[in-house]
Amino acid sequence: MQRPYHTITNEQKSMHPNRKIIRKRNYDYTNTGWYFVTICTKNREYFFGEIRNEEMQLSVIGKQAHIFWLEIPKHFPNVELGEFVIMPDHIHGIIGIVKRKDLACKVPTDASNKNKYMASISPKSGSLSAIIRSYKSALTRWCGLNDSHSFSWLARFHERIISNQEEYNRIEEYIHSNPKKWQMK
Repeated sequence: MQRPYHTITNEQKSMHPNRKIIRKRNYDYTNTGWYFVTICTKNREYFFGEIRNEEMQLSVIGKQAHIFWLEIPKHFPNVELGEFVIMPDHIHGIIGIVKRKDLACKVPTDASNKNKYMASISPKSGSLSAIIRSYKSALTRWCGLNDSHSFSWLARFHERIISNQEEYNRIEEYIHSNPKKWQMK
């Protein structure tokens, strides 16, 4: 089943003419729940390592990506991590938001339309987007400080709201078996 894409206002089209909104409409991504996330490198470049004998061999960047992933709950106490795997050009992971953080983004009442629009699309504190943005930013910063200036992420990420235990188990198995299936690509 494919998720419907959101409609975009004329104001949004003029600011980002080719961008589609891909998140679930009217869904609060600070909600308690479990999410399946995929984050890809720009141009699907193999920055994180390679698959050998159906096992992922992490590069230096891949090892740091692994360390930073495990540190997410230190920076977001409302987060628990499920199964995850770092692949040559992407990361699959299960992220649980276990306590809702009711922190609103405040926009001045006299703000311009552009500022209101930017606030409306900015990740809210404690949201899935804020978590992913922080993770991607930390690894990008580390790469810049460690002579890996060519490292770059794809601008967006994919997510799926996990609706029940059966789906969680199926996604967990998919993540776990991902390196074995890599050779079949």
